[in-house]
Amino acid sequence: MSDPNVYVMLMSSLPSPEALFLAKRPPLSRLKLDRRLRVLAPGHARALGLTEMVLHWGDIPLATTDAEVVARARRAVREIDNETVRLLIRDRLEIRTCVAALRRRHRGEPAPASGADWGFGRWTRHIARNWTEARFRLDAVFPWLREADELLQEGETLSLQRLILQQAWKSANRRKGAHQYDFEAVVVYVLKWNIVDRWGRYHGEQAAERFDRLTEDGLGDYADLFGEGRT
Repeated sequence: MSDPNVYVMLMSSLPSPEALFLAKRPPLSRLKLDRRLRVLAPGHARALGLTEMVLHWGDIPLATTDAEVVARARRAVREIDNETVRLLIRDRLEIRTCVAALRRRHRGEPAPASGADWGFGRWTRHIARNWTEARFRLDAVFPWLREADELLQEGETLSLQRLILQQAWKSANRRKGAHQYDFEAVVVYVLKWNIVDRWGRYHGEQAAERFDRLTEDGLGDYADLFGEGRT
């Protein structure tokens, strides 16, 4: 059992994340953040590590398939004994799955085959069944899909990444709820830190061009499922 006072002190010691797209960089370095996270209980440290492993994938080989990524996420979710954290992972990967579907369809690919592990979450079968429908008939669930579809068709790469990260930020806020000084609040903070860090890496014309080159030079389907790009 973790000491709740430790989490109160931890959260109180962390600088408040700046407004997402006004921040040029996170409010503290990853090294300093990791030092403060050393107070986490062992089980919580493992759960946070699994969460970041699934959602932040810089060390995953480019040859990794979508099916392997989905299997990895499912294993992590099974191992994490915290419903809020499981939902944070699900929400984030469902955003990526929707964007992956838009990208595949934009390239003229057919609907994923029945039983294929190409995405994560509750909507994979629904998307496949409604492949030719506008936004896969998910406008009511994901209102931002219309804008994402338009940005994709217009080739607005950086704006699309901004939209995806905005949705990730909003989903983290929704799951935070009443969690202010507990482990769930810590996870939300770290996820937001990563979003600000990711946006800082995208920001600017050179970052957008770099992302385009990576996508064109061979990320393929791997870039689809990880719809927030890779740096």
